Amino acid sequence: MTKENQNTEWKESWRDEYIKWICGFANAQGGTLYIGVNDNGIVSGVDDAEKLLEGIPNKVRDVLGIMVDVNLLSENNLQYLEIIVEPYPYPINYKGQYHFRSGSTKQELKGLALNKFLLEKTGKHWDSIPMPHLKIKDLNVRAFDDFRKRATKSKRVEDDILNESDETLLIHLNLIEENQLKRAALLLFHERPERYITGAYVKIGFFANPADILYQDEVHGTLMQQVDKTMDLLLSKYMSAMISYEGIYRVETYPYPEKALREAVLNAIAHKDYSSGSPIQIKVFPDALYIWNDGELPPNWTLERFVTTHTSKPRNPDVSNTFFRAGMVESWGRGISRILQECTLAGVPQPYFDLEMGGVDVRFSPRIVQSVSEKMSEETTVKTTVKSGLKSTMKTLELIKENPLITIPELAFALSKSKSAIEKQIAKLKENQQLERIGPDKGGYWKIK
Repeated sequence: MTKENQNTEWKESWRDEYIKWICGFANAQGGTLYIGVNDNGIVSGVDDAEKLLEGIPNKVRDVLGIMVDVNLLSENNLQYLEIIVEPYPYPINYKGQYHFRSGSTKQELKGLALNKFLLEKTGKHWDSIPMPHLKIKDLNVRAFDDFRKRATKSKRVEDDILNESDETLLIHLNLIEENQLKRAALLLFHERPERYITGAYVKIGFFANPADILYQDEVHGTLMQQVDKTMDLLLSKYMSAMISYEGIYRVETYPYPEKALREAVLNAIAHKDYSSGSPIQIKVFPDALYIWNDGELPPNWTLERFVTTHTSKPRNPDVSNTFFRAGMVESWGRGISRILQECTLAGVPQPYFDLEMGGVDVRFSPRIVQSVSEKMSEETTVKTTVKSGLKSTMKTLELIKENPLITIPELAFALSKSKSAIEKQIAKLKENQQLERIGPDKGGYWKIK
């Protein structure tokens, strides 16, 4: 007997309510329901097999409006039934309820899950739904110019199309349906999409620990602008680069590889479930960086499959297509592989992926950078220490100027120094009347004199 799984269900006897299970199979990938088999997969038989053989197909037809194959089988002189359910391309309901087979359980779809299911069953996605009241004049002209520049560089849109009007460009990007702009057009070309779609922005916060947030930002604008603004904030405000030199050239090394981080931000923005109302959340800690976006994995996808090579299955196809034409993403489902590859090339631990609160969470761990003092030779120790101390002091003042709320542990992390070294440096700055502390250690701020 086939084991009970996503496509197989055992029932010891028939009840009319099991038509719900048939409904769930029809709405998913199809499956087989066995009647007369106990929970251990052992055939226990049914007494009225002949009657059910004729009655079940009629009941399913009358309640669900579909046909199923019902076969009479036997084992050890015991009769049992095999009900084969084919997957249906359109939604099937049981007395107004929509059931769906997920894993080895049956679920009744409601709310957002039901809306998503109905859209997909009718060949549509959330971002492809028209917005009757949205007009082209409501969109941002600069957003079109930005897209044209990106697409010209990527060479994924013909020059003749790029030279056409904004309306013609939207048509070629499949963002207009029956003379109405789609939701994707709003997300991609409106300067403030959250006016119409709740949560269509990015939140970034710096945390000393899970309970204490030190400062935060919100990133608004078109989705393409959100990618660039988010990266700019992360690199300029939320992370400090380690400075080194290759000959006369200055090299900045961030704790996380920039390419991997950008790919993760792109994935979060392109594949977010925008019907949820929740913004993308990026939490930066002294020793980790988390990116969370609302949206479950595609049906039958496991986390193991998600982090390995897989086919492209975008949550928002119209958004993803425009990102692809702009040269911002690939269309082969290689985003996660590129993140892992960039981390490996940079010598950084590969990020950890998890499913949390109905969404996908990715955690980056920082690189471990060898301190300058460990690289110095004995011949130049004194000279380099003086220069390094001056440079460190200037960098400390720069960080304090950028963020007067910054704490000593954050300064230590940003400068790759010990907490005691930073405390000595702060004491020296206070002694020289270059720095003043306003208020208590917790809740106060720094003032540069």
